Amino acid sequence: MQIQRLLYFLICLLVCSAFFNCAKRGMPTGGDLDTIPPTFIRSSPENFSTNFDKEEVRIYFDEYIKLKDAQRQIIISPPIDPRPIISPQGSPKKYVTIKLGDSLKQNTTYTINFGNSIIDNNEENPLPFFKYVFSTGSYIDSLQVSGRVKDAFEAETDEFISVLLYEIDDEYSDSLVYQTPPTYIGYTQDSTNTFQIENMKAGNYKVVALKDKNSNYLFNPSEDKIDFLEDTLSLPTNRNLAFSLFMEQKDFRVSKTKQMGANRVVYGYEGELNDSIQIEIIEPNPTQFTTTILKDFDKDSLHLWYQPVIEKDSLIVSVSQNNYRDTVITRIKELFKDSLEIKKLNSNKLGLKEDFGIYMNLPIKKVDSSKIRILNQDSAAVNFRSRMLAFENKLMLDFEKEEKQTYTIQMLPNAFTDFYDVANDTLNFRVKTPAIADLGTLTLNVSNVKTYPIIVELVDSKGVVIEKKIHEAEDGNSFYFEFIKPGKYRLRLIYDKNKNGKWDSGNYLKQTKPETLIYFPKTVDMRANWDINENFILN
Repeated sequence: MQIQRLLYFLICLLVCSAFFNCAKRGMPTGGDLDTIPPTFIRSSPENFSTNFDKEEVRIYFDEYIKLKDAQRQIIISPPIDPRPIISPQGSPKKYVTIKLGDSLKQNTTYTINFGNSIIDNNEENPLPFFKYVFSTGSYIDSLQVSGRVKDAFEAETDEFISVLLYEIDDEYSDSLVYQTPPTYIGYTQDSTNTFQIENMKAGNYKVVALKDKNSNYLFNPSEDKIDFLEDTLSLPTNRNLAFSLFMEQKDFRVSKTKQMGANRVVYGYEGELNDSIQIEIIEPNPTQFTTTILKDFDKDSLHLWYQPVIEKDSLIVSVSQNNYRDTVITRIKELFKDSLEIKKLNSNKLGLKEDFGIYMNLPIKKVDSSKIRILNQDSAAVNFRSRMLAFENKLMLDFEKEEKQTYTIQMLPNAFTDFYDVANDTLNFRVKTPAIADLGTLTLNVSNVKTYPIIVELVDSKGVVIEKKIHEAEDGNSFYFEFIKPGKYRLRLIYDKNKNGKWDSGNYLKQTKPETLIYFPKTVDMRANWDINENFILN
């Protein structure tokens, strides 16, 4: 009986082993990953056809394909209106269909560049920059132009920058970029930000580079970056074009208005604000009101404060700045008065070269510095200088700071009086300073400067300017930055052409270029107690 059981156990063991081995041998591995893009086989009509008169094209491939991001990737030059219907848009097929309609121009060479939109159905391997070219005339235009695009202000350049060519003929004007698709169009192709436009005819062209957010080949100044060739491009040419994209600085204008409190109306604005801004009450009778204007803390808005409360149902004001004039009406309703809010501008760690500041949401009419005290951690008084930034409603305190110290800023009652003649209660703020050994220093030596003044800015990883220095004339051209927190930084140099202490953008209609801004090619990795010395050789 025991022998029979043992025999039965051995037979079961052999059967299970055989089953396991069979299962293991039959397990699929999936094979090698497909990395080969689709292959073009043929097209009907043939690619590079002349005397083209068809309304539909089919392009065949060796496997099932899809179109990915077709609206952005597929570029038709010159544009065809209405835009051709290109499929497949749903189920994969072994061919692409282009329905052209009957809106082709005579004696014109058309290029349909598919970018990276043609992908295989399984692994989505792209067939890069396949193009279909045809001519409604007797020959294919063969001229081309190439170049490079960068951003005029940012260190990194956007992808998919359009390069637009407008033929200069009897109907040309500079305003065409706002209204009419170009004669030819191309795109930057990859991270090198280079472009090449082919199959163009001889002629004179205006050339524009555009970050076309709406993909409609039209310039929208509120959303799009632009740059332009200052002179005319004559084809054929051997020129290598270069563009620096900029966002236009808009002209100042009021964009919206809203009452936000019993004594406050807010005016949103576009463009650059300057000291000439005025908001004056027209109705009700302006002689009965006391007013003041404040800039919003973190928005492009102006706050008009007035006393007394307006009893009528509307407020009419005149807004002016330089040559801008507008009359703005705001509907008035019964609202509560604003209550005082105070915001500290600094973190709890105060830099050794940083001023302490507070922001108040109500206009401050009076500051009594004798009611403000700064004490160190030993309770000893520290001398300070105060300044009120009236337009921004900020109170700044400047004092000599020591490393590894704790400072208490006390604002006693009546230190300041607000718009409603209400004085503050006691306020206490506490900040600490870092150890010098936890910070670093940086010296940048600049050579080959072409013109002065120049500005050098130290910028953090979020694009915030940490510190800037200006040289009015050559004086060694060494820029020294101290007490820098550990982190990654960029350095950039600005040729301050109009001598206003900041970078200025350009304007397309005025045909003005932005000021030249050049980034130091390396990221600066600042560490604690490091002293970095860098040389910046300008071209």
